[in-house]
Amino acid sequence: MTADIWQPVRLTLELAAITTLVLLVVGTPIAWWLARSNAWWKEGVAAIVAMPLVLPPTVLGFYLLVALGPYGPGGAIAGLWGGRTLAFTFEGLVIGSVFYSMPFVVQPIRNAFAAIGERPLEVAATLRASPRRAFWTVAVPLARPGFLTGAVLGFAHTVGEFGVVLMIGGNIPGTTKVLSVAIYDYVETAQWREANILAAGMVVFAFAVVLAMMLLEKRAARVGT
Repeated sequence: MTADIWQPVRLTLELAAITTLVLLVVGTPIAWWLARSNAWWKEGVAAIVAMPLVLPPTVLGFYLLVALGPYGPGGAIAGLWGGRTLAFTFEGLVIGSVFYSMPFVVQPIRNAFAAIGERPLEVAATLRASPRRAFWTVAVPLARPGFLTGAVLGFAHTVGEFGVVLMIGGNIPGTTKVLSVAIYDYVETAQWREANILAAGMVVFAFAVVLAMMLLEKRAARVGT
């Protein structure tokens, strides 16, 4: 594998790993609140989290580009270290990927928390476990299948991103040129061999992800039974 091909692969894996880690940290409290709260506006928040599922990637990418640009919040944040914008940077790709892949991580974790029910947490409370301790020692272990599903889906969805990353990152080698953008670039310049190598790798990756999801669901069903 040449350096030109390996570079977007490395960058994509790095982006997917960081995005998945951030989503697990940020998405877990959101999923817990959505699963446990009785607030009347809860489903409104859930709808906002799920919007990337139905929004065209170019629409989300456009508004993220405005927000990350020099006249948006991203410009103000970049100004803290002398920059002008977070658009067309790796950090901007991470922010965009977090927003775009959030429902793929939050929803499985929310479903796993909801499936636990009240009984295990009530038992933990009778044993004088604080709410925080009950969360970490009871809820999180029981929701492990949801965490695994969310992590796999979040990672895979980030790897396959195209519209959002192209809008906010462009095509800068070594900085924002991820796998999907590289395939598009190779096709545009009629470099069929390179495009085929990356596309075939994505097909294998997609098969592995689908197989992993089926095995996780099978294992979760067996444990539940």
